Amino acid sequence: QVQLVESGGGLVQPGGSLRLSCAASGSIFSIIPMGWYRQAPGKQRELVAVITSGLSTNYADSVKGRFTISRDNAKNTVYLQMNSLKPEDTAVYFCAAGRFLRYFSGTGEGMDYWGKGAQVTVSS
Repeated sequence: QVQLVESGGGLVQPGGSLRLSCAASGSIFSIIPMGWYRQAPGKQRELVAVITSGLSTNYADSVKGRFTISRDNAKNTVYLQMNSLKPEDTAVYFCAAGRFLRYFSGTGEGMDYWGKGAQVTVSS
């Protein structure tokens, strides 16, 4: 069964760091793009970062220079290192995987696979 399982969320103070992990079951995940979305209360889901199987990356402007996405294809795992966190980063973060890079736009409508989400709260 295909699954994406996130871990690493939690509560952190402004300026702090967290690392999210997403473990994927199924060999397909080593060859397709994977990424992270987030959804804050009352807001639409938005793309945070995406990484291709060839390790090309793209980031939302709001997280550039603070967040880093990476992946370990041997472990079918994608990571999101989040530094210099701000209260506005508070959201549920979702791991996503899609057969085509074009799926990683807008709200991710049509995405093939989603994790259940991990809460990240940035507050003092």
